[in-house]
Amino acid sequence: MALSDNQWLKHLLLFSSLVSTCAGATDHYVIDAQHTFSSFEYLHWGLSMQRGRFDKNSGTIDLDLDGKSGNVLLEIDATSVSTGSEVFNQAMRSSSFFDAEQFPKIVFTSSRLVFEKDQLSQIEGHLQIRDVTRPVVLEVTRFDCRFMLLYMKKACGANGYTKILRSDFNIGRYIPFVSDEVTLYFSVEAIKEKTD
Repeated sequence: MALSDNQWLKHLLLFSSLVSTCAGATDHYVIDAQHTFSSFEYLHWGLSMQRGRFDKNSGTIDLDLDGKSGNVLLEIDATSVSTGSEVFNQAMRSSSFFDAEQFPKIVFTSSRLVFEKDQLSQIEGHLQIRDVTRPVVLEVTRFDCRFMLLYMKKACGANGYTKILRSDFNIGRYIPFVSDEVTLYFSVEAIKEKTD
């Protein structure tokens, strides 16, 4: 049965609407705290590179892969710092370093996602430690999304890093014996929220 011109127009408008909706869709993800860790690396007295990490991380990711845009919010619990030594953990939580009682969260908020073709390569944004906020660029070394049978939902994951100076965030105690430059590493997985 042939369609009239009016029916063709209606079908074309409906198809265009569906394509536009799909192309511009932004998916909302919640960071999976069980598979997300933030860590840091620094030079200790010129002897060795030492590492610590934060065990409690949370946040959200909004991602439009077709539009190559999105937003990232990562909140790190400063009280969850873990170095392998409880004495050192207490020192890191103290006012000499993170002052975790007064400033319990370290926060990264993105301002722009940078793609090279279809691959996420950088995340520009701002990092807040204590009461200081500075611009940073996260270099993304791995990024992928797929449907996860474990959750029966889509999930995305990424690894990245950035370098900062402790002195820029008022946590520069023991410089130069402990390096001012610190590398921050991020291992993030996030699960897509169910949409209606």
